[in-house]
Amino acid sequence: MPKHIAAFGEIMMRLQVPGFELLSQGNLLKYSFSGTGVNVLSALSRYGHRGTLVSRLPANPIGDAATAYLRRLGIQPEHIQRGGSSIGMYFLENGFGARPSRVTYSGRPESSFNTAPPGTYPFAELADLADTVHFCGITLAMNDDVRKAMKTYAKTVKQHGGLVVFDCNYRPSLWGERGYELARSHYEDMLHLADIVLMNEKDAMLILGMKPEGTSREEQLQELIPTVASRYSLSTVAGTHRSIHDDNHHSLRGYIFKAGCFAYSETLTFPVLDRVGAGDAYASGIIHGELEGFDPQHTVAFAATAGMLAHTVEGDSPLASEQEVIGVLTGAVRDILR
Repeated sequence: MPKHIAAFGEIMMRLQVPGFELLSQGNLLKYSFSGTGVNVLSALSRYGHRGTLVSRLPANPIGDAATAYLRRLGIQPEHIQRGGSSIGMYFLENGFGARPSRVTYSGRPESSFNTAPPGTYPFAELADLADTVHFCGITLAMNDDVRKAMKTYAKTVKQHGGLVVFDCNYRPSLWGERGYELARSHYEDMLHLADIVLMNEKDAMLILGMKPEGTSREEQLQELIPTVASRYSLSTVAGTHRSIHDDNHHSLRGYIFKAGCFAYSETLTFPVLDRVGAGDAYASGIIHGELEGFDPQHTVAFAATAGMLAHTVEGDSPLASEQEVIGVLTGAVRDILR
């Protein structure tokens, strides 16, 4: 049954250099709008859910363009506040071969979202709006006012009986030199409020300071994730392991931990057209499976396939429907659809 899902986070302008040029080479940029909440809701709206973004945009033509873009993705913008005068941006240079893709942020501290004054959002009203609300660690990194607003919203959602989803999404460049030390208490606050969490063993080790006895990634995952789930009373924890190959192919394996047991997807290997936003597609698959009551094995297989498909589309926002994901998952789609 379709659900109403909200996401709290910044809307950013993505400025992409065409092809594989560097910023220092090109003189053209293609723009679109993105953000973790945008990407998650884009996918979930294609799975039949209703997605509402809680954010703030400038009251100018850039804000109007962003709102129009969200509508095309199927995202409801009626709870986006208008104010301030700027939008955060990031510049994307596509990698090739041994050269990785590169993202350069610009103007985020001064954006309309990150300068929203206290009292901007009617959290009591918003908490009754949606069955589930998605929060992201990238948002948690911005400033004290944003962190306070995020935690207040999450607490209000819990008080109103809603489901809280938290994606750790730790970004070292946003936290600075003492990042893990500064981030830990804020992450722990959100973990105590969350029901579904997206993370892996590296997050447990680096952000939470946990020290495993195992040496392999899978050993560390199996040792640490049950401890995290128990410590923070989480119903579901999910994440991925990724391997990057020299021929522009990646391998991805998803996991989910639920009711004391792990389930894993197959390891999927595929060429990459656009890497950005694929983790959000995986998260959306997990959320969809949980809301629809899929068994854990089907949920993680669906999410991994959704993540793989997101690598095949240019742009941050996942665009595959539930039927398209299932078609690839089951092997029913192997040729041109006519």
